[in-house]
Amino acid sequence: MVSAEVIRTAVGIAGNVISLGLFLSPLPIFIRIWKKKSVEEFSVIPYAATLLNCMLWVVFGLPIVHPNSTLVLTINSVGTFIELCYVALYLFFSSGEKRVKALLLLLGDMVFVAIVLVVILTCFHTHDRRSLIVGILCVIFCIMMYLAPLSVMKMVIQTKSVEYMPLSLSVASFFNGLCWTAYALIRFDIYITTFITNVIINYEYSVIPNSIGLLFSITQLVLHTIYYKSTKRQIAEKKMKGEVGLTDVVVSDNAPPPPPPPVASHEVAVTNSE
Repeated sequence: MVSAEVIRTAVGIAGNVISLGLFLSPLPIFIRIWKKKSVEEFSVIPYAATLLNCMLWVVFGLPIVHPNSTLVLTINSVGTFIELCYVALYLFFSSGEKRVKALLLLLGDMVFVAIVLVVILTCFHTHDRRSLIVGILCVIFCIMMYLAPLSVMKMVIQTKSVEYMPLSLSVASFFNGLCWTAYALIRFDIYITTFITNVIINYEYSVIPNSIGLLFSITQLVLHTIYYKSTKRQIAEKKMKGEVGLTDVVVSDNAPPPPPPPVASHEVAVTNSE
C-alpha cells in the first residue's frame, strides 16, 4: 500500500510543476503587450503581488532562515525572475499614471523584502524564530497575492467582459490552489504540533492561503463562464469597428479627385467677348 508520505511527495512535485505553470500563464498577455506596444487595460497589481510573494518565499527558503527548503527556494527563485520580467515589460510599455504606479509597486516590493531580511538577520538568531516571522509574512502576502485579482474581477463585472482576466491564469491558479491545499491536508496533524506551527511556520502546511486562492480561482472561472458570450460579442464588435474604420480610409484614398471649381461669371463674359 502506498504511504501518505509518498503520495504527499508526489503531490508536492506536481505542485512545483503547477506553480511554474502559474508563473508562465500570463505569458500570452505579455506577448500581446509586446506586439501592441501598449499595456491596454491590464493591471500590474497581480504581477507585483506575485513578485512580492515569491521574494518572501525565497527569503523563507534560505538556509540561514529555514534549512532544507530546496524546493521552495528553487521554484520561488524562478518565479521571482519571471515576475520581474513581467513587471519590467509592463514598465517599458506603460506610460503616465500606470508607469508611476508600476514603478512604485516594484520599489515598494524591493524595499520591503530588504527590510525583512535585515530585521530577521539582526534581531532573530535562531532558525525557529526566523522561520516563524518570515512564515507569517509569507502566509499574509500569499493571501494578498490571491486577492490581487479582485480589482480585475470588479472590472469584469462592470464591463461584462473577461478580456483582461486571462483564462490561462485563472485555470493555473485553480490547479495551484487545489494541489497545495491537498498537499497541506495529507499530513495535517493538529495533535502532534501546534496549530500555528502547522499553518504558519511550515510552508507545506499553508492551508489558509491556498484554500483562499482556490476559492478565488473558482470565482474567476465562474465569471469566465458567465461572461464568455458577452466577451466574444464585444471583441467581435471591436473588430468590426476597426474594419469599418479601415474601409473608410481605403475608400477615401481611392476616391476620384473632387471636380474643379466652377468658373466665375465675369470670367465667362470676358471669354465670350474675346
